[in-house]
Amino acid sequence: MATPKPQRSPQEIEDIILRKIFLVTLAGAPSPEADPRIVYLELTAAEVLSEGKELRLSRDLMERVLIDRLSGSFPNAEPPFQYLTGCYSRASDEGRKIGSMKDKSVKAEMEEVVRQAKKLAVSYCRIHLGNPEMFGGGASKSNVSPLLPYVFGKVASTVEGFGSTSEGVKPPPGFIEEFFGDSDFDSLDPILKQLYEDLRGSVLKVSALGNFQQPLRALMLLVSFPMGAMSLVNHPWWIPKGAYLNGRVIEMTSILGPFFHVSALPDRTIFKSQPDVGEQCFSEASTRRPADLLSSFTTIKTVMNNLYTGLKEVLLSLLKNAETRDSVLEYLAEVINKNASRAHIQVDPMSCASSGMFVNLSAVMLQLCEPFIDRDLSKKDKIDPKYVFYSNRLDWRPLTALHASSEEVAEWINKGDTEKNIKSGEHNEGQNRLLQSQEATSSGSGQSSGTERAKYPFICECFFMTARVLNLGLLKAFSDFKHLVQDISRYEDTLSTLKDMQGQAPSQQVDIEIARVEKEIELFSQEKLCYEAQILRDKDLIQWALSFYRLMVVWLVDMVGGFKMPLPSDCPKEFACMPEHFVEDTMELLIFASRIPKALDGFLLDDFMNFIIMFMASPQFVRNPYLRAKMVEVLNCWMPRRSGSSITASLFEGHQLSLQYLVRNLLKLYVDIEFTGSHTQFYDKFNIRHNIAELLEYLWQVPSHRNIWRQIAKEEEKGVYLNFLNFLINDSIYLLDESLNKILELKTLEAEMSNTTEWERRPAQERQERTRLFHSQENIIRIDMKLANEDVSLLAFTSEQITAPFLLPEMVERVASMLNYFLLQLVGPQRKSLSLKDPEKYEFRPKDLLKQIVQIYVHLARGDSGNIFPAAISKDGRSYNEQLFGAAAEVLRRIGEDGRVVREFLDLGAKAKVAATEAMDTEEVLGEIPEEFLDPIQYTLMKDPVILPSSRITVDRPVIQRHLLSDTTDPFNRSQLNVDMLIPNIELKARIEEFVRSQESKKRGEGLNLPPSKGLIQTANEEMLID
Repeated sequence: MATPKPQRSPQEIEDIILRKIFLVTLAGAPSPEADPRIVYLELTAAEVLSEGKELRLSRDLMERVLIDRLSGSFPNAEPPFQYLTGCYSRASDEGRKIGSMKDKSVKAEMEEVVRQAKKLAVSYCRIHLGNPEMFGGGASKSNVSPLLPYVFGKVASTVEGFGSTSEGVKPPPGFIEEFFGDSDFDSLDPILKQLYEDLRGSVLKVSALGNFQQPLRALMLLVSFPMGAMSLVNHPWWIPKGAYLNGRVIEMTSILGPFFHVSALPDRTIFKSQPDVGEQCFSEASTRRPADLLSSFTTIKTVMNNLYTGLKEVLLSLLKNAETRDSVLEYLAEVINKNASRAHIQVDPMSCASSGMFVNLSAVMLQLCEPFIDRDLSKKDKIDPKYVFYSNRLDWRPLTALHASSEEVAEWINKGDTEKNIKSGEHNEGQNRLLQSQEATSSGSGQSSGTERAKYPFICECFFMTARVLNLGLLKAFSDFKHLVQDISRYEDTLSTLKDMQGQAPSQQVDIEIARVEKEIELFSQEKLCYEAQILRDKDLIQWALSFYRLMVVWLVDMVGGFKMPLPSDCPKEFACMPEHFVEDTMELLIFASRIPKALDGFLLDDFMNFIIMFMASPQFVRNPYLRAKMVEVLNCWMPRRSGSSITASLFEGHQLSLQYLVRNLLKLYVDIEFTGSHTQFYDKFNIRHNIAELLEYLWQVPSHRNIWRQIAKEEEKGVYLNFLNFLINDSIYLLDESLNKILELKTLEAEMSNTTEWERRPAQERQERTRLFHSQENIIRIDMKLANEDVSLLAFTSEQITAPFLLPEMVERVASMLNYFLLQLVGPQRKSLSLKDPEKYEFRPKDLLKQIVQIYVHLARGDSGNIFPAAISKDGRSYNEQLFGAAAEVLRRIGEDGRVVREFLDLGAKAKVAATEAMDTEEVLGEIPEEFLDPIQYTLMKDPVILPSSRITVDRPVIQRHLLSDTTDPFNRSQLNVDMLIPNIELKARIEEFVRSQESKKRGEGLNLPPSKGLIQTANEEMLID
C-alpha cells in the first residue's frame, strides 16, 4: 500500500504560490534546470534569518521581496515593467489553479494571497511608469510608454483591414481594468498623460487608409475610466495655450485634434496625411473599372464611419462624467471660435483647421444630437433662443443676423451680459436637478458650477454648437466641392480652347500648357472623388444633417407662432437675432441633397416646404434677398421634372400652404429681387428670376395653382402683379437686345477666323485672345438667349388667360413697344445679319420666338374690349412699321402656324394702321399744343395731369405710374414717391379738355377733310422674311 503524500501547510502553499508569481527564492540558488528568470534574493534571505523567521515567502514579506527584486541587479532578470506584468499574469494563473482546491478555508486564504500579489504588481507598475529611474532598469530607450503595447493588445480587433493593425501585447486578464480603475489621480495622471501624447503622435498625419483604428480604440478605452477622463481634460494639450493659438494649431497639437484630422478629404501639402487617398484610390479614375471605384468608395465610407463612431464614444464618455463635461464643451467652443474664419470664401490653411477635421466633427456632433432629432422633435423646447444673448461660450457678434442689424444684435447681447448673473441664479436649482436625472447623465449639462455664465441643458448647448460646426464643416465642404467641380469645368474648357489653338497654330509653349492643365484636371478629379467617397455617398450623414435642420426650421417657426400664415406684423427679437447661416445652411443642404440620387428618399420634406413658403417673400423676417432667393433654388430642385420624384410633386400639388401662397410669394419675390442692394444686383436678378420663371411655368400647368394665379392677377391688378409684368418686360427687352447684339459681334469674330490666310498672319497671342473672346461671347449668347426665351414664353402662356393688367394705361404702351421691337428684329430688314450656322447651339430659335410674340399680340387683342391696344401699337415711333405684320404673317404660314391666329394677327395690324391714321389726324387737328399741356417726361399731351408732392411738377398720370413701376422716387428730385401720393391737377385737366374741344370745333368750322386711308397692309417682300 502506497504511502500517502504528506499534507502541505497553508504556509508552505503560500510560499510555493508566491515563489511562482514573483520568480524569487530565499532558500538558496536555484538548480540549473530551474527557470533562468528565478532570482535568489540572498541579502533578503539573510535579513529574514537574522529576524528569526523561516525562509518562506508570505504576505508579510511580499512587498519587501518585490522591492528587493526590482532594486537589485541580477543576470537574466527581466526589465521592471515586463517583470511586473509577468507577475500579474502568473498570479492570474495561480488563481485559476486555486479554484480546484477542496479545502475552502485554504482556498479562501490563497485567493486573498493572489489578490494581494496582483494588487502589488499593479501598484508597482504605476510607481515604475511614474518614476522610471527608481528601479535599476533605467529609463526606456523608447519615448513611448511601455504600457501602450498592452493597451493596444487590450483593444486589438479580431477583424483587421484598412486602418487596423495587429500590433500590441495581450495583457493579462483584468490587468488594464485594475491598473486604471483602482488608484489615486496623482499617481495615474502622469502615466495617462504620456499615453495620450503617444496616441496623439501615432495618428499624426494619418489618412483614412492609415492605422488610426487601434489608437482610437485605445483612446476610447482610456476615457472610459473616470481617472482617464479626468487626466485627458487636464492635459496641457487638451486645449493648447499660447499667443499664436489658431484653428490649425489646435488641430495639430491638441490631443484630439490629430484624431479629427484623419480623413479622406484633401489638405494642403504641408499638412497632407498618408497614405494619399486620392492617389491610392482614384488616380486615373477614368481608366478604372467601376467595380474598383465602388470598392474604394465602400472602404472609405466604412473606415470613416468607424472613426465617427469612435470619436462620438470618446466625447460621450467625457460628457457623461460630470467632472469632465464642461471641459468638452470648452474644447468644442474653442475649436469653433478659433476656426470662425473657415466661413470665409477664402480660407487660410495655416490658421484654420482642415476640411477633414470639420467634416468629421460635423458627423460626430450630429450623432450626439441623435437623441433629440427624433421624428417627433419631442425635446425642441429645451433649446432656448436666449442662448445667443446670455451664453458667452460661443462668439456670436461677428455673425450676420436674419433681420436685426449688427448694432441691434450687439445691444441685445450686451444687455444679456448685464443680466447674465441674474439668469444664472435662476437656472442653478433646476440645473442641479437636471444633472441628477438620467437624461443629464446620458447627455450632459454643459456648465461647470464655478462659472457665472447662464446655465443651459446639454441639448441646448449641443444644438447651437452643432449648428456652428456644420456651418464651418459639412456645409463649407459642400461649397468647396461645388467650387472644385466648377474649377474642373473651367480647366476642361481651357483645355478644349488650348487644343483648338494648337490645331490652328502649333507651338511648344501650348504643348507645355496642355500638359500642365491635364495634370491639374487629374489632381482635381482625385480630390472630387475623395469628397464623393466621404460625403456624397454617405447617406446616413446626409440624413442626420437633414434631421438636424428639420429641427432647426421647426424651432425657428415656433418663434413666430408656428406653421401658419399670414406671419405676425412684427418680427420677434429672438428670431431677428438668430444667425443668418442657420437658414442659409438649411437651404444649401437641401439643394445639395436634392442633387444626390435617392438622398431624400424616405425623408419628410413638409416642414421645409412650409418654412420656405412662409419666409421666401417676407423681407421683414429674412432681410437678405439672396437668402430668400436660395429658397426658390430649393423649390427649383424639387420640381418633379427635375427631381424625378413623386414625393416632391405632392409638395407642390397637394400641400395646403403651397396651394394658397406659393404663386403669390414667387411673384412678390420676382419684384423684390430687382433691388438687392448689392453692386452686382443687375446681373444677379437674372439668375434668380430664371429659377422663379421655371417654377411659375411648372405651376401654371397645375390647375389649382393656375386658378390662384388668375385670382391674384385680378385682385392685385395694380399691385404686385403689375410690378411683376413690368420687370418681366424689362428683362425680356434687355436680354433679347443683348443677345442679338452679341450675335453680331460673334459673327464678326467668326468672319475673322474663317479668313484663314489673314487669320494666320496675325500674331499667335492675338489669335489666342480673339479665340478666348469668341468662346466667351458664345457662352453669353447662350445664357442670355435662354433667359429671353423663358421670359417670352412666360408672357405668352399667361397672356392667353390674363390680359387686363397688360392693357392698363400705364402698361399697354410698354407692352406694345416691346412686341413691336421683337417683331422688327425677327422679320425686319436686318434679320439676315442674325443668321448663324448652328442657332440651336445658342438657344436661338427665331421661328419659335416669332410664334410666341405673335401669340401675345393675338391674346391681348382678344382681351382688348376697349380697343386701346391698336392705338398703343401704332404710337410706338421706334419700332412700329405696318409692313412687319404682313411679313410676319407670311413666315407664320410657312412654318405651319394656326390659320386663325394668323388672321387675327393681320386684323390687329389693320386696326393699328387705322389707329395710326387717326392719330395723325388728331395731331393735325390740335395743331401747336401749349407747352404747359405737355407731359415733361414724354412731351405728349396730358390726359390726366397730376402734381408730384415733393417737386410740385405736373406730369401725366399714366407716365408717372409707368415710371413708379421701376423706380419709387420722384424723377425730378429723387424723393420717395408712390401712386397714392399723386395729387390730381383738376384745374389743368379742365383747361386741357377745353383746349381739345376748342381745336376740334375750330377745325370742323374750317371744314377739314380727313386724308384717305392708304389701304390694306402690303404683302412683305422677300427681303423681310426669316430664312
